[in-house]
Amino acid sequence: MSSAEPTSDQVTRTDRLAPTEIDDVLALARTAGDTDGADPLDEHVLLRLRDPEAPAVHLIARADDGTLSGYAHLDTTDPVGGNGVELVVHPAYRRRGTGRALARGVLASATGPLRAWAHGDHPSAAALAVDLGFTRARVLWQLRRSLAAPLGEPRLPDGVALRPFRPGEDDAAWLTLNARAFVELPDQGGWTSEDLRVRLTEPWFDPAGFLLAEESATGRLLGFHWTKVHERPGSARMGEVYVLGVDPTAHGGGLGRALTTAGLAYLRDRRGLDRVMLYVDDSNAGAVALYERMGFARWAAHINYHLG
Repeated sequence: MSSAEPTSDQVTRTDRLAPTEIDDVLALARTAGDTDGADPLDEHVLLRLRDPEAPAVHLIARADDGTLSGYAHLDTTDPVGGNGVELVVHPAYRRRGTGRALARGVLASATGPLRAWAHGDHPSAAALAVDLGFTRARVLWQLRRSLAAPLGEPRLPDGVALRPFRPGEDDAAWLTLNARAFVELPDQGGWTSEDLRVRLTEPWFDPAGFLLAEESATGRLLGFHWTKVHERPGSARMGEVYVLGVDPTAHGGGLGRALTTAGLAYLRDRRGLDRVMLYVDDSNAGAVALYERMGFARWAAHINYHLG
C-alpha cells in the first residue's frame, strides 16, 4: 500500500454508503482477498457495511475513470479503546499512493486512538504503519487443518453432555458463559445481545453446528464450539472453528479438546468439508498449543497496529 509515485485517485469521505457503493466495496474486498490469500475486511466491518444504521466513517478512493481503487473503514464507536481501522487497495492500483492517501484521510477523521488491522501481514501494510508512527500491538494467527486426517472420538468429562444451541432460549446463558470464557479478550467477551442476534440471523448460521457442553445434573453451560461454513462462488467451501470457549471452572478436564473434536467431526461428517480454519490470539499460548497438538498449522498472521 505504500507508493513511490503520487496518486491521481480522488479520496472522498462519507458517513453513509449507497447500496451500489457497498456492492463496489464488497467486490473490491473479494478481489483483494483472492489476490492476497487473506480477506482484507473482518466480519465486524462486513456486518456494519450491511447495516445502514451502523455509525462509521467511509473513505472512498476512485481512479480518474471512476473505478473504486481503495476503501478505508473507520469505526468511531469506541473513542476510548480506540477507533477501529481497516483499509484495502485494489491489487491493480497498488504502489501509487492510494493506501497512503486513505490512511491520511483516516488520521484526519479520527477523534481518538487508532487500532488498525493488517490482514495477512502484508509488507506494504507494515511499511505504511511504520511510516505513519503506528506500533505493532497484537498478532492474531489463522491456523488450518485438513479434515481428512484422523480426529479421534470426543471424550467428554463425566456428567457433561453435548447439545445444539437453541436460539431464543440459550441466548442469555451463552452470553454469560462467553463473557466468563473471554474475560481477557474483550473483543469477544464483550459481545452484547445485539451482537449475538445479528450473527444468529446471518445466512450461514446453523444451530446444529453450535454445540453446547452442558452439566447434566444442573443444566449449567460449561463450554461451547460454534462452527461456521464459508461458501464463496469460485472457491472451495471451508469450515471454521468460529468461537470455542470453556468456563474457567471447567478448565483442565479436557473439555476444550472434546468440544474441538466434536465440532470438527460435525463439519466433516454432517457438512461434507475437507478443511477447516480458525483464528487464535498469539498471546493465548494454551489455545495455540491445544490446536497445534490437534494438527492445526499456522497459515497467516493478522497484525493489529496502535497509534495514540
